[in-house]
Amino acid sequence: MSTPRFLDLPPGVRHVEIATPTGTIAALEAVPTAGGCERQPAVLVPGLTGSKEDFIALLQTLAQAGRRVHALDLPGQYQSPGSDDPDSYTCASLGRAVAALVATLGDDPVHLLGHSFGGLVTRETVLAAETPLLSYTLMSSGPGAITGERAGYAQRLMAVLRPSPTRAALEEMWDTYLMESARSTGLPAELVGFLRNRMVANHPLGLVRMAEEITTAPDRTAELAALPLPTLVLYGENDDAWPTDVQADMAARLAAERVVVPGAAHSPNVEAPETTASALTLFWNNAEHRAASAA
Repeated sequence: MSTPRFLDLPPGVRHVEIATPTGTIAALEAVPTAGGCERQPAVLVPGLTGSKEDFIALLQTLAQAGRRVHALDLPGQYQSPGSDDPDSYTCASLGRAVAALVATLGDDPVHLLGHSFGGLVTRETVLAAETPLLSYTLMSSGPGAITGERAGYAQRLMAVLRPSPTRAALEEMWDTYLMESARSTGLPAELVGFLRNRMVANHPLGLVRMAEEITTAPDRTAELAALPLPTLVLYGENDDAWPTDVQADMAARLAAERVVVPGAAHSPNVEAPETTASALTLFWNNAEHRAASAA
């Protein structure tokens, strides 16, 4: 999971709740502190145990380029209400929820970004081809199921929660497996408290189902490559989730632009926010220029 380095909202950023046909979505909305939103909006989707707060360090810089930006909690994540129906947490269902949110925001096409598991979710939004998009970014995500240590984490999560997918089981999981790890990193007590609150606020059945999805997702790169949508693959040079060579190969198969963020690992949005925001703004601006030229 991404661990934000601060929680205070920058100028121009506020909490919002967005009513959509599939349910209410909790989000952070960022707008320029000076000037208007002259550029097209962006929507940012977090990973498996993440939330909208993973993008706090990016939001002000992205918005200052002249666009409205929404970072969201997926249904069942942190402050977005979830369903007791396990099928509502498949990548396809969550992708439809993202599409519903985008439609609620207005008629303007958006720049869509998915981080980690959020990449597998937003890929479904893109492949459904029902949402007006200007560009698509896969941030520290991969072509299919995650492997290695991160897959082991998802499998442990499933093993703990499947027998009893309850809030009490989530609390026990945090206290038994995650609390000491969070404290050992030297995080301030405020951030450790946030991480605990976020984890136990997740819908436990949703976490189990999403963990199943991230460990079994098929490779749909060929389908994605067939769509005429400007695509960026961005990841940290030290990413420890999907191997960097796998992400580089995915970028080549997609004929996508590729940015490798120096000094970052699986969360360049947290570990190198200014470099990441600059790369995204450049990519988005160029996509808008190409769209305007083709019109």
